[in-house]
Amino acid sequence: MSGLESYVNNTVSIITADGRNFVGTLKGFDQTVNIILDESHERVYSMTAGIEQVVLGLHIIRGDNVAIIGQLDESIDSKLDFTTIRGMPLEPVVH
Repeated sequence: MSGLESYVNNTVSIITADGRNFVGTLKGFDQTVNIILDESHERVYSMTAGIEQVVLGLHIIRGDNVAIIGQLDESIDSKLDFTTIRGMPLEPVVH
């Protein structure tokens, strides 16, 4: 778990087992990887429209739903035009 400590107070992208993508500032986590994000939003992908960014603010993600956590490069992310990006939504992870 110590790997997540270096992400605290940094912007992260989280993909959940149900195929959702959340971006926000990692404020904390516990031993079961329950995640607290601040200033967060969900990125909703579509093949017909740009990426919709749904503002969530303070958000908690249950650890059993976390599939991937990665630090986001804000300098690259801020240059992207999400209205022009198309992509298929992720399918849920099947166990």
